Amino acid sequence: MNDRLSIAFRSVVGVAALSAAAFVSTQASAQTVVPMLTCPLGCGVVQTQTVLAAQMARSNASILPAAQETPGYMYNVRAMAEEARWGKTVFGTEDIVIQAALRGGRPAVEKFMPVEVPIRFKLLYGDGMVAHGKYFVTLDPEIKSIEDLKGKRVSIGLPTQSDWGMAASLLLEHRYGITAENTEIRHVTPSVMTQELIDGNTDACLLPLVTNADGDVWWTADLTSKIEASGQKMYYLGVDQAAVDAVKEKTGISMVTVTVPAGTLPHQDSPFVAGISRAYEAVHPDFPEEVAYELVKSVVEHGPKLRETGQGFWKWWSKTNMVAGLSEENAHPGAIRAYKEMGMWEARNDYPPVTYPEAAN
Repeated sequence: MNDRLSIAFRSVVGVAALSAAAFVSTQASAQTVVPMLTCPLGCGVVQTQTVLAAQMARSNASILPAAQETPGYMYNVRAMAEEARWGKTVFGTEDIVIQAALRGGRPAVEKFMPVEVPIRFKLLYGDGMVAHGKYFVTLDPEIKSIEDLKGKRVSIGLPTQSDWGMAASLLLEHRYGITAENTEIRHVTPSVMTQELIDGNTDACLLPLVTNADGDVWWTADLTSKIEASGQKMYYLGVDQAAVDAVKEKTGISMVTVTVPAGTLPHQDSPFVAGISRAYEAVHPDFPEEVAYELVKSVVEHGPKLRETGQGFWKWWSKTNMVAGLSEENAHPGAIRAYKEMGMWEARNDYPPVTYPEAAN
C-alpha cells in the first residue's frame, strides 16, 4: 500500500483526516483509544479509519480508533512482531502479507519478506479485494498474453509493496517463467510505470483495481484515466487459475481469482481473470475480545452511512465484504461473537477462507 493504493484520495484525505481528527481528539479522554496501523497518507486507509473514528466518537462508543500513518502493509506485519503492540493495536494487512510473513526468510519470499513473523494473526473484518499486481496492461496489440512479455520490458512495483511488487513478481516467475534473467523487469512506483507506458518506454505495467466480495463496485484510480487520456488503446493481460496455484505451491501464498466484467476498464472489450488479494483489519491473538467485539459492531453500525459518503475504502463497504474469507480458525473470537449476534456469520460460507501456511521455523 505504499503497498497498495498510495496513488489515490490525495485531494480530499488531508482535509477530511484533519477535521475528523480534531473532533476525535476532544473525545479521546473519555474512551479507550485503539491504535490502527494504516499506510502512507494518500493511500485511503488513513482517511477510512479517521472518518470511522469521528462517527464512533459522535455515537459515544466505548472505544476510539486512532489511525497511524505507516510505510505500508509489509511494514505493519513486521511491526506487529513487537510484543508491546499485541494487546492494543489493530493493523491493516492482506492475506498474502500474513502468509508471506509466516514464510519470511525462505528463498521464495526472502526478497520481499526477509524476516519471519511466526504469528497467526486474527482477522476482524474485510476491507476490500485488491486486483492490482495480478493482471497487466499493454498498449501493444501484438502482446496477447502474459507469456508474451518474456524478453520484453515490464514495469512492476517495488519489492516492499505487497501487490504492486511482491504479487506481480511471484506470478511472473512461478507461472510464466519471467524473471530478471530473461526479461527487463523494472521496479518503479505506480506513477512512474504509468508514464513509462504512455511514453513507450515499457511494454507492459500494472494498474490499480479494487472490488468487494459482492462484485458491485469496481474502483480504479487516476492513473488509468491518464493512460486513457493519452489516446492509445489499452489491452489487458489476465492471469489464470494455474498462476495462483503455482504461487501457492512454491511459496505458500494463496490468492483467489475474479473475473473482471467487460467494460469495467477503459477499452476493455472482453472479460479477463485477475488474481485477488484480500485486505483486512487484523490483530494479534492476545487482543482483547471485548474491544474486537465493539469495533466490529461499530463498523457494521456506521458502514451504510459511510459508504454513502464515498470516502476512503468505504465506497465499496458491505456486510458481506466484512466476513468474506473469515473462518472459525482465522477470525478473532470477539469479531466472531459480534457477527453471530448480528446474524452475519453464516455469509462467510459463500467465500473461500483465508488459510495460513506453516511458519518457516
